[in-house]
Amino acid sequence: MLFANRQIVLASASPRRLEILRQIGIEPALCPVEAAEYKTLTESMDAEALVSANAALKARAAAPRYPNAVVLGADTVVVLDNTLYGKPAHKAEARDMLRSLSGKTHRVYTGICLIDTKKGQSIGGADICEVAFHHLSDPEIEAYLDTGEPLDKAGAYGIQGKGALLVEKINGDYYTVMGLSLSLLRRLSRVLERA
Repeated sequence: MLFANRQIVLASASPRRLEILRQIGIEPALCPVEAAEYKTLTESMDAEALVSANAALKARAAAPRYPNAVVLGADTVVVLDNTLYGKPAHKAEARDMLRSLSGKTHRVYTGICLIDTKKGQSIGGADICEVAFHHLSDPEIEAYLDTGEPLDKAGAYGIQGKGALLVEKINGDYYTVMGLSLSLLRRLSRVLERA
């Protein structure tokens, strides 16, 4: 299994990331952090670089509190036509996001950074998953908004909840869309263990 006999620290308040780690037998210490995240794409920072940088910012913010642990930071964004969709600030913004995503295929990027505070080593990376949405009617969007689920999720939907009904198909790691790619986590952990 991953991280045998090591304390794992999740630098996040995300219940979905906690759920994923628990699913694979990891009960992390929780250390939600405030980090000045990157929120816009630029010529020098595409979506993959952005989520990787944000994951590293979160992990580095938590790391000093845990001198003998593996600290995990993660970040997820949705991108359609070079427009970045993070967590909506309010219901109207969530509505606009869902209308934009309706009937189209977008990409979900999840970055992960692991810091072994005992060894003083870190590794990071990002995974990408394509998600195709059904064509959504206004009543469908309103019904989903009324659940309250969209407001704390990148792209205004949660694939692991009621938002699953919005999704026609995915191409890639389901857990990337959920917010913590297990395939990427496994690869990064193996490299960190060998370092």
